[in-house]
Amino acid sequence: MTTARPSGRQFPADFLWGSATASYQVEGAVDEDGRGQSIWDTFSATPGKVLNGDSGAVAADHYHRMVDDVALMKRIGLHAYRFSLAWPRIQPTGSGAFNPKGLDFYSRLVDQLGDAGIDPVVTLYHWDLPQALEDAGGWPARDTAYRFADYAAKAAEVLGDRVKIWTTLNEPWCSAYLGYAAGVHAPGRENHADSLAAVHHLNLAHGLAGSAVRDVVGPDAQISITLNLHVTRAASDSPADLDAKRRIDGLANGVFLGPLLDGAYPADVIADTASVTDWSFVQPGDLDLISIPLDVLGVNYYATGLVRKSDAVRVPGDGTPGPDGHKSSALSAWPATDDIEWLPLPGPHTAMGWNIEPEGLTELLVDLHTTYPGLPLVVTENGAAFHDEVSPDGRVHDLDRVAYLHDHIDAVGEAIDHGADVRGYFVWSLMDNFEWAYGYDRRFGIVRVDYDTLERTPKDSAHWYAELIRAHAIPTIESAASLG
Repeated sequence: MTTARPSGRQFPADFLWGSATASYQVEGAVDEDGRGQSIWDTFSATPGKVLNGDSGAVAADHYHRMVDDVALMKRIGLHAYRFSLAWPRIQPTGSGAFNPKGLDFYSRLVDQLGDAGIDPVVTLYHWDLPQALEDAGGWPARDTAYRFADYAAKAAEVLGDRVKIWTTLNEPWCSAYLGYAAGVHAPGRENHADSLAAVHHLNLAHGLAGSAVRDVVGPDAQISITLNLHVTRAASDSPADLDAKRRIDGLANGVFLGPLLDGAYPADVIADTASVTDWSFVQPGDLDLISIPLDVLGVNYYATGLVRKSDAVRVPGDGTPGPDGHKSSALSAWPATDDIEWLPLPGPHTAMGWNIEPEGLTELLVDLHTTYPGLPLVVTENGAAFHDEVSPDGRVHDLDRVAYLHDHIDAVGEAIDHGADVRGYFVWSLMDNFEWAYGYDRRFGIVRVDYDTLERTPKDSAHWYAELIRAHAIPTIESAASLG
């Protein structure tokens, strides 16, 4: 992969450089030290749900290799490490007693990070709901939001003296739509009404948990949420295509940004989905609970989408790729969107089949700045999967990934030039890991994991990223092979 973007862009000395992982994707040890079962344990064990029958049972074995992994982060020079807590490791059934061994693991991790000079950035939920709560109704059930707030308060009680940045949820879009509408993520349900109820109760969980953390930690707690906001474009300027984009924007972005930052759900989304639900799950006072002040908005970005109005009505399960590259579009075959077609985008593409368009990241960040001026932003995930190979010299020369990071980090700098208050960037991912329904077939890490031996090998992208952090400037792509 080549680039037309120049190298050398400078970033402020206080710009936060980090990397990210998620508990079920890296920890393993799913049945050790009192951890309860999660919906991803159940989903992974269901035949046909995960590629090759893979699961996170071992993953990257971070649970046992945490000390060495933190030392690796220090060698790379990370300022911050964004990781998620496994709710079932801390509270096995999602309610009732907490697990001291689970809390101790995260306490030790935070201490290790502190000793290494790395800021811990905690995500309270990255999709591993305790199975017992799913059995009781899952995210479509209102009570789940209150159980989440109790868990958040306990995590803050144990870790709040050493953790300042608290992200409530990672990509609630995926939890609600992929999990409850498309059925391609845990828990694997396919019910549009349930997915919209899940949207609201995830939003409510954010507000309740954020307030709970602030109550425990105090005013110094920085509350965040991470959204995978869609950059969707209309195929033409025709009213029909522009309306298709409007409907997708509402379901993908408006149902989160609206209640979180505007204190209301978009009226057009409620009208568009009237045949699916009457939104009676939104109770008086909920929007006040949801729209707590945010200290920072986390932004995850990977690709763009292109839509048009189609004469052919889509049906569920036809396998048409969606805007996020999953095998089924979670926003298609709705009464509100069954006449919308997702069009293929020109390459280059990653191993996920996602188009590579760094300009979309600039567009997203600038649009957020324009709509919500003064709101601090952090890119909490950005990265690419490629089919990496170990070279005869023992290194992984992942030039495509280096080029991807080079261009997207430059795109962040361009957004800053346009006034966006972007304060940090976290590469996804620190290491190769369990990639959800794709199992171990997709590698996002800047550190290679040999799944037979679990040995870690920093790729050229890790050495390149380390040089960027050291210099506060974007190195050339060609330099990657000679670094480290």
